[in-house]
This record gives sequence, structure tokens and C-alpha cells, in this order.
Amino acid sequence: MPDELNRNLMYHCRIFDVFEGDVRLPDGRIFRQSWIDHRPCVTVVPVNAEGNLVLIRQYRYATGGIIVEIPAGNMDRQNEAVEDCVQRELAEEVGFQAKRLVKLFEGYLVPGYCNEYMHFYLALDLYPARLPGDEDEYIRVMTASFDEARRMIRDREIIDVKTALGIQMAREFLESERGVGV
Repeated sequence: MPDELNRNLMYHCRIFDVFEGDVRLPDGRIFRQSWIDHRPCVTVVPVNAEGNLVLIRQYRYATGGIIVEIPAGNMDRQNEAVEDCVQRELAEEVGFQAKRLVKLFEGYLVPGYCNEYMHFYLALDLYPARLPGDEDEYIRVMTASFDEARRMIRDREIIDVKTALGIQMAREFLESERGVGV
């Protein structure tokens, strides 16, 4: 495992910190590295009673406009459990919570320079439960069938990687659980 020799905080905000420092690699070489220390986060694939995905159209300044996504957010409440964060994000972003959550996957998003770790869930048996959204977000809710979402990915209407991955994992889980295609 690399050995961190020193670190200098270059930037701080409510979600992440940017550091620069000298790191010793496993073979003993020392290099100057920059990295982002990011809060863990969640993302969730909500599926309604009709079997359709509940997606969002969200304004993302960094991408230059509105993109289609699955709900997601940072674990920014002290001592918040992962599934509590999933339920909170569902309520804030799409106005639902789930009677059933299924863990699909977890892992690093961009390990080349960031330790952002995301938990992927499937949300089933949705019921209305609205919480106020984050002040700095612009979100519109939409629904799509799994076939429509597959077409949207193919036609580059969905260009968010976590969304494409989450939809595919949810589809595979539901197909294996039900023994038929969704």
C-alpha cells in the first residue's frame, strides 16, 4: 500500500477536500500526487408499481446543462446509515421512499484521483414521502420503461455513467428474481 509522506490541503468545500503531497509507492519510489478526499455517496434506481424507472432530469453546471440520472447524493449527515441516506435522497429528489431496498453494488467512482465511494441500491414498493430538496439543485422527475432507458443510453440521452450502470444492474437483478425480462 502506498505510504503518504505529507499532505497539504489545497481546497476545502462541504463535499470534498483537495490535497497535494508526496506519496511513497509500494516499490519505494516517491511521487508528488494530487487527490480528492470525497464523502461517501449513494445512488438508487427507483422502480414504481408499473415496473417503470423513476428518473430525474437534473441541471449539472459541470456538464453544461440538464442530464438524465438516477437519484443520488452524499452521505453528509453525521452518523447517517447508508440505507437512511438512500431513503432521504429518494424523498428529496423524487418524492418517494421504498418499502424494499436491494443493495446492487458498491465501489469507487474515479479511483485515479479520488476516493469517492458509491453505494448502489434498487428501490421497490415505492410510497409517497416528500422531503424538501437541496437548495442548489434543479430537478424534474420523469419515468421510463427499462426498454426506453436502454434506448436512451444507446442514443446518448443518458450519458451519466452511474445511471447507465445502475439501470443495467437493476434490470439484471429483476430479471434473475422474476425469471423473465423486464
